[in-house]
Amino acid sequence: MRLLDNWAISMGLLDNGKQSRAGRLLWRAGVGAAFLMAFVHLVDHITGGMPLDNLHGFVLPKFDKVEKVFKKNFHDGWEREGASIAVYHKGELVVDLSGGWMDKSAGRKWTEETRTVVFSTTKAVGAMCVALLVDRGHLKYSDLMVDFWPEFGQNGKENITIDWVMSHRAGLAAFDAPIDLEAALDHERMAEIIAKQTPNWEPGTKHGYHALTYGWLVDQIVRRADPLHRGVGQYFREEIAQKHNIDFHLGLPPSEEHTVSRLTLPSTAHLLKEIVHDPRVLIVLAIFHLRPPGSIGRKVRENPQWFKLEQEVNTFNAPELHQIEQVAALGITKARDLGRLFALFLRGDIVNKEMIKLFAEPQIDEGIDQVVMVPMPKGHGFLYERHPLLGRKWLVGHPGYGGSTVMMDTEEEVVIAYVSNGLKTGMGELTRTYRLLRNAVFECIQRDKNI
Repeated sequence: MRLLDNWAISMGLLDNGKQSRAGRLLWRAGVGAAFLMAFVHLVDHITGGMPLDNLHGFVLPKFDKVEKVFKKNFHDGWEREGASIAVYHKGELVVDLSGGWMDKSAGRKWTEETRTVVFSTTKAVGAMCVALLVDRGHLKYSDLMVDFWPEFGQNGKENITIDWVMSHRAGLAAFDAPIDLEAALDHERMAEIIAKQTPNWEPGTKHGYHALTYGWLVDQIVRRADPLHRGVGQYFREEIAQKHNIDFHLGLPPSEEHTVSRLTLPSTAHLLKEIVHDPRVLIVLAIFHLRPPGSIGRKVRENPQWFKLEQEVNTFNAPELHQIEQVAALGITKARDLGRLFALFLRGDIVNKEMIKLFAEPQIDEGIDQVVMVPMPKGHGFLYERHPLLGRKWLVGHPGYGGSTVMMDTEEEVVIAYVSNGLKTGMGELTRTYRLLRNAVFECIQRDKNI
């Protein structure tokens, strides 16, 4: 910086007198801002976009801005692989767009039949299955787990309710017993592991995101509450997907593996791009990588070992994992079907429409989540985010790692379903591509109201 000061003085741009201290500070601030802008432009140039030459689908004219944003996400380099968005408004499909690459490394373009792993967006489907069991009178959210699973009550778990499990208050975010792939495929073995587990904290006193264990817990709830004792994958398939012709898989048939897009993580340059445009991404990185040994967050990340999301190893691309019925992270679908599923849910075609009111607002919207260490509004198996135009209003659904998201406005009857295989660093609100598309949807609706 002193070198730059001397150069500025020699050029007559800066006075060398004592009275110019404020001028020096302004000069240095200007130089710093210029370097930052140059750095941002350099990163943007390195991560430059690609032409979207295979855009599929349609938008209704009043949602034209959504199409513009979708294209711009590719043009500006935010979508480096492929993506799809579907929007339903009052039961009508008003946006259905897709394009890009389903596997850029193999030169395979995204088609209207491309499916994608949607990570934790899958949890919203688990929440729907439990809601359906409640709606049919097979259980209540207030029921104790031990009422239909006595063995569960070991080691201080006797007071845990269905509600505590679904709202991440059960203290079962991490399991002590190693979960190998063989155990994950054996629901009886998983039942033993869960029954013997001691809670990570006193149940009901705190909340912490059950990132992966949610899937095995919900599966056990469904098996015990369903009169036919089906697992969550079979229950969803037979009671919801087949009845409503929904292409959403909890356990993908091997014959359909060729339709699944390849997931990629951001390069260092793309990661820098995310950080310089939204420094909140640094918080996400800290949550993922700077947790001390022995912390719940570290335990969640390290067990099971076969769930890997790294540049060198990304097991979420493994066909063997795609066949697992894991309702926490391994749902595979298209945006169109994901959106339609929750449009039917909102309309009262899956559960009683009166029940939807129960999900309009979070049960928990205060305090720090014990796993992710930031506030995380949640309830009944769903996560929540604030409406972009009406700040006191909630959207309900579930985001997934890397950006895939489904969110509902229960009053306006809007469903936004977004999926992408070019993973971003965060999820939900921190995913720029989704956030811009979501905002455009509600801006279009508001514009139409003002005409």
